[in-house]
Amino acid sequence: VRWGASGEVEFLGRVDGQVKVRGFRIEMGEVEAALAECEGVRQAVVVAREEGDGGSRRLVAYVVGDEGAAPTPAELRGHLLGRLPEYMVPSQFMALDALPLSANGKVDRRALPEPERVDGGREYEAPRDPTEEIVAGLMAEVLKVGRMGINDDFFESGGHSLLATRVVARVREAFGVEVPLRQMFETPTVAGLAAALRQAEGEQSAGPVIARTARDEAAPLSFAQQRLWFLDQLEPGSVAYNMPTALRLTGRLDVPTMERTFGEIVRRHEVLRTRFVEVDDSPVQVITPASEVSLPLTDLGHLAEGEREAEAQRLTQEEARRPFDLAAGPLLRAALLRLSEEEHILLVTMHHIVSDGWSMGVLVREMTTLYSAFTSGEESPLEELSIQYADYAAWQRQYLSGEVLDAQLSYWRTQLGGAPALLELPTDRPRPPAQTYRGARHSFTIPAELTSHLTALSQEEGCTLFMTLLAGWQALLSRYSNQEEVVVGTPIANRTRVETEGLIGFFVNTLALRTDLSGEPSFRELLGRVREVTLGAYAHQEVPFERLVEELQPERSLSH
Repeated sequence: VRWGASGEVEFLGRVDGQVKVRGFRIEMGEVEAALAECEGVRQAVVVAREEGDGGSRRLVAYVVGDEGAAPTPAELRGHLLGRLPEYMVPSQFMALDALPLSANGKVDRRALPEPERVDGGREYEAPRDPTEEIVAGLMAEVLKVGRMGINDDFFESGGHSLLATRVVARVREAFGVEVPLRQMFETPTVAGLAAALRQAEGEQSAGPVIARTARDEAAPLSFAQQRLWFLDQLEPGSVAYNMPTALRLTGRLDVPTMERTFGEIVRRHEVLRTRFVEVDDSPVQVITPASEVSLPLTDLGHLAEGEREAEAQRLTQEEARRPFDLAAGPLLRAALLRLSEEEHILLVTMHHIVSDGWSMGVLVREMTTLYSAFTSGEESPLEELSIQYADYAAWQRQYLSGEVLDAQLSYWRTQLGGAPALLELPTDRPRPPAQTYRGARHSFTIPAELTSHLTALSQEEGCTLFMTLLAGWQALLSRYSNQEEVVVGTPIANRTRVETEGLIGFFVNTLALRTDLSGEPSFRELLGRVREVTLGAYAHQEVPFERLVEELQPERSLSH
């Protein structure tokens, strides 16, 4: 499962030999059969391999060539592109002398080797001291590669800003030093980051750790939770912050085991059994005891196929639009639609006050791990969580105060002072006095060749692909609006500490990225401006957006 920063989901998970990608179904056998038709291929296996970005997977093909010599990856990719849709073509190809077999003679997919990292032929240079060794290990762990040489570039090796944030979090934990995210862009190699760490040793503290708090009294809300609670008071029963997901499950489903799986997830994550009540005119978190979870089952198997799909869609939409009661809870709902003995739809809905896009990745990952273990008669293989979301909320209230908060807010006052209040886009209809939220979505695919050129440009300029696309987006908006300054709000995971990576909860924050497009800059010059703005925002991402709005007090309008 690949989770986008703003919460969108792209499914890519193996279920009974199938992989599903955002509404498309990939039959593994179809890809393998297409590979087998390629001249010089004797055997081929395709699997979904986990990447290093919190739940993402990619297709990897393992190929055995005739007489040990397999076609090149470029030849294999070209062959598949002539027979399959682009989304079904594996992103990486590995040549093997033979496929590993299990005792019964079948291909042992678990024994297939980890994909090798493509490093452009750079010779591996081993770490020279303990600092480089630790940094190399941390980068390799996050990137899910076998090893990192001291001159290997983190971003050329598949890294991006979200993964860079995870490296910084691990550096903080390992060395007790606060390294700004900007440092990863300025010194993206193992040797460069290790040198920066030696220089920073003793100069910058990593700040207080997130510790367990007592559960003998109600816990405070995080800043983000407090905003959603306030909005719920303004408009009770609104479904604007429902987070619905529908997962189509193929194969025989053990419903009691799936119920046990969800019960264990709810036990592990206190936030999923938290209610939000008002005490002395202020909201607090009330954590309820763990209990069994039941999955209501609706059987649609008696309907004709067309009616079955239509009814499933209707029930899915109905469930997504059912409101939550924050005070009564629970704020996680799950239900099953049975289409046939071999096909179910799992409906999962959470309120945003207890979840975000990253959390959905955690939930699906834990669900697949636990269900697999329980169906095999094993106990949970997951380690107990060191902290809970309530601990993070208490830590945030304590940490973001005094000098720390003043320094963070000072940056944003300077960055957003005098920013344009609106983006004046020309439209063919007048804007209504109050937002209607009625709109449309237009999706399109950027060709692989263009994506490669964009990625190369990003690496040349020391940027991520996100920064390059943001620069293009802001340039477009500037031309349409005839404004020299454009402010774009973009979500960020805001999981800057290792202990928060495995938690379900509402961590995501919004960054207001203001770019100056005056002076007719070239695109490379604009990209440099966007890079500086983005890195500065990353360094000050812990200020909650709602706290920033409270501080800056921009003019409010119901129509915007």
